[in-house]
Amino acid sequence: MRPLDILGVRVEMPTNTPIVLLKERDGARHLPIWIGAAEATAIAYAQQGVVPSRPLTHDLLVNVIAALGDRLAAVRIERIDDGIYHATLVLGSGIEIDSRASDAIALAIRAGADVVAPPELLDSAGILLPEDTDDEVEKFKEFRDHVTPEDFESDPKQ
Repeated sequence: MRPLDILGVRVEMPTNTPIVLLKERDGARHLPIWIGAAEATAIAYAQQGVVPSRPLTHDLLVNVIAALGDRLAAVRIERIDDGIYHATLVLGSGIEIDSRASDAIALAIRAGADVVAPPELLDSAGILLPEDTDDEVEKFKEFRDHVTPEDFESDPKQ
C-alpha cells in the first residue's frame, strides 16, 4: 500500500463537479476522486479546522467509533469500478468496513488516520502532473483555504 496525502477539494471546470485530490506521499502521482457536494463540504470543513457547534455526520461517526473503544486506524482506497471509488475503513481492532471513498477521506481527516492505496490503483487511475505545476498547487491551496460550503451549493436558477 502507498500512503497518500489529501491535498484538498476543488471544483472541476466546466462541469462544476467537486473533486478531492490525493497525492502519493513518496511519488509524483495524483489521484483525483470526483465527489458529491456534501462530502466536499465535509472535507473542506475538516481541512479548515471548522468545528461545528454540534457534530456533523462524519464527526458523529468518529465519536461513535471512539465511544465503542476503537479508533479509525487507516483508510484504504481499494479500487475503482465503473468510475466509482471503493474504500475500506480499517479500525484499530482490525474490523474493516466498506465505505464510499469520499466519506472515508472525510473520516480520515477528522481521525488523523492514514489514507493508503494499492500501487495498482495508482498505476491505473493516478495521473502525473507536469513539474511546473507548483504555481497551480499554490493556487489550489489558496482556493482550499478560502472555500466555503456555500461554494458547493447549486444555483436553483440554473
